[in-house]
Parts: sequence; structure tokens; C-alpha cells
Amino acid sequence: MSFRRIDLRGASLSLAQLRHAVPRAHTSSVATAETIVEGIIADVRGRGFSALSELAHKFDGVEQTHPRVPAEALAHALETVDPQVRAALTESIARAKVFAEAQRPADVDLPIADGAVVSQHWVPVSRVGMYVPGGLAALASSVVMNVVPALAAGVGSIALASPPQKEFGGLPDPTILAAAALLGVDEVYAMGGAQAIAAFAYGIEAGTGTDGGGDALDPVDVVTGPGNIFVATAKRLVKGVVGIDSEAGPTEIAILADATADAALVAADLISQAEHDPRAGAVLITDAPALADAVEAELAIQAAATKHSERVAEALSGAQSGVVLVDSLEQGIAVANAYAAEHLEIMTADAAAVAGRIHNAGAIFVGNYSPVSLGDYCAGSNHVLPTGGTAAFSSGLNVTTFLRAIQVINYSRSALEQVAGHVVSLAGAEDLPAHGEAVSIRFK
Repeated sequence: MSFRRIDLRGASLSLAQLRHAVPRAHTSSVATAETIVEGIIADVRGRGFSALSELAHKFDGVEQTHPRVPAEALAHALETVDPQVRAALTESIARAKVFAEAQRPADVDLPIADGAVVSQHWVPVSRVGMYVPGGLAALASSVVMNVVPALAAGVGSIALASPPQKEFGGLPDPTILAAAALLGVDEVYAMGGAQAIAAFAYGIEAGTGTDGGGDALDPVDVVTGPGNIFVATAKRLVKGVVGIDSEAGPTEIAILADATADAALVAADLISQAEHDPRAGAVLITDAPALADAVEAELAIQAAATKHSERVAEALSGAQSGVVLVDSLEQGIAVANAYAAEHLEIMTADAAAVAGRIHNAGAIFVGNYSPVSLGDYCAGSNHVLPTGGTAAFSSGLNVTTFLRAIQVINYSRSALEQVAGHVVSLAGAEDLPAHGEAVSIRFK
């Protein structure tokens, strides 16, 4: 395993140069994924459930006539799930619910002038499609992270998709089904990858299954959930047809650490995210070369001992991972903001103060006792977060993902009359006289 080093000491770099310097996955894989995903989306749109069935056979090795998970399978999964896992899911749900319900923004009803009221009301979208990965890891926790904020927002119709698993008779992982049942989600589909995103975005008419029947899958308003590069690419391609939370592709962690950091903890946290996917990014940003040496030594020991050692080694050796050496904590903060990590851990002296200076990150984990793994499961925060630098302009999944702000304008005759002249003047300045006439006619 090789964990490469990028030495920025002594360099004075612009934001553009910093973004180019930090570790990233090769873009060629993104271009390849886009070509594949475009074909999958077109196939699902054109042939419906028949395409889904063929893709399930091709990618998942299962035979399928219709992807809808039977109600009895959901009930059985909940009845037979490990009691400790059920207790953990219940606690995760409870903590996520408290945080999600506190996020809902207040409606605004503002009197602008006498007889003039402008309001903003938050209204939930009608229907949401949620994707839960089930490839290298079956993320039952992602069911919690997707569903809880949607329920807190008041979404009335929730559909959930997760890849079919050959070992479970073509159904998704039973722990995922148990989590869905625990949250009251009964519309669950055994479909994965880009094809699931396409089905949610465009919907599928009834009668397009391989057996010539089957219920329709209604299109959704918003698609959420993490996934691999193909899922993230599909979400990007259907954005505009539906809303999306963010392009949550292969996971990434960056750790900003100084000489006070514990090398064993840093290494453990880098490995914890590297085990997700060979394309996962694991980045250490530090002004302490001795810490970098100690972390590399720990990585060699801990990575060899962990269950998914080969996957971890591949992720840590990839172009998307490495150590970034900086001159100072100040430069380290600049690098962290340029990288815009999905998960950013701060392991420095006065970590809380440093965290306050980070403005580009999906989520920030402060100090030795706030590892990313906590956020993955039981912090109360959401683990569906923007990746690949998109945290510079997008947010993690939250209640507002499922809400729309609708403005309501309610003016009386006298209130309109007060600004009628201004409307006419501005309409004339923009050479849109009919705008002004639509106001003037009300006073003739």
C-alpha cells in the first residue's frame, strides 16, 4: 500500500491552484460512467420494467418480473432482524428525528405596508424516491437518514429502492427492509444503480413488466440518497426533471490535524471511510511531518488487520487519497476549504475554533470524540452529504431538501395604488409597457 504525499510547503497558491493540487479521483472514470448511465436511463424510459428486469439479471444476477417488494417480506424482515440491530436502528431514528424536526424553518407573514402582506410558506413536496446502497455494504443506516427528514418535512408519499441481492432471493438486504418497515415505509423496490434513479425520475407505466403486468411506479418530485459513481452520475443527469439532494458519490474523509493529534485515531478514521469503496477518498492535511510519518505507520498496521484490507489498501493507494503537507494551520484551513470534504475531521489544538473557520464541508467533526463513524449512525446528524468538492455549493440531506418555499402576495386596492407609479416607471424603463398597463387598468 502506498499513501502518496503532496507537499505544499513553501508554496503560495490561489484557490484554483489549491483545488487542482488536492487529491481527487481521475476524471476519466466520470466520463466513462456518464456514457454508460445515459444508455441505462434511455433503456429504462423506453422499456420500463422489462429493462429493469434485464438490468437486474445483468448487474445483480437475479431473475425478476417486477421489482416491488411484497408487504409480507417487509414484515418478516422486521420480525426476524437481530434485536441489537433493531435497538440500534431505533436509537438512530430517535436522535435523527429530534434534529430533523428542529430544522424545519418557520413560515413568514410580513406586513410590508398598510394592506400589503407578503408571506413565505414552506410546503413539502408530494413524493420522494430514496436510494439506499446495497453493493459492497448494505447501508440500513441510509434508510434512517433518508426517511426521517422527509417525514419531519411532511412528505406524504415515500418510495425506497435498494439493489436486489441474489443471496436473499432477489430482494434487498433484509436489514434494509427491516429499517424501512420500522419507519413505516411500505413502497420498497428491489432495484439498484442508475436504473433505480431513472425509474424514480421518469416513472414506469403499468403493464411493462416481463410478465406483461405489474403496478405502475409513479414518478417522484425529489430523488435522494448516496451511491456509487453511477448513482451519482444518474442523479446529475436527471436533475431538472426532478430535484436531488446532492451528488453523493463515493465517500471521502479529510482530517485537518496538527502535532497534537493522535496518529492511531487519525489512521483509524481514514480507514473507516476507505472500507466503503475502492474509490473512497482519504486525505490527511497537516503541518506536522512527524505526524504524517506516524499516521502512515499506523495505516500499514491497521489496514492489514481490518476485515476489508484489500479494499482499504486500494482506496488509500488511489489518486483520491494521500497526505497534504502544509506550512501552517492557516494554510491547512485554506486547503480544507478548497477540498470541500464530504466529512472533515478537526484534530488540532482548540479544534472548535478551527471548525468555526471552515466554510466548505458537508459535515464537520470536532475533536477526538466526534469520529465520522458517529455521524454515520447515531450522532443525530445526516450522513447523506455532498462529495467531490460539491460541498462548496451544496448541503447535506436535511428537512429543507423536501420543502419548497412558496411566496404569497396579498395587496389591497389602496396598497397597490401606493406603488402603482413605481411599477409603471420600472416597466417603462425595461420596455415592458404591458406590465405597467396591467396595474394602471385597475384604477381607470
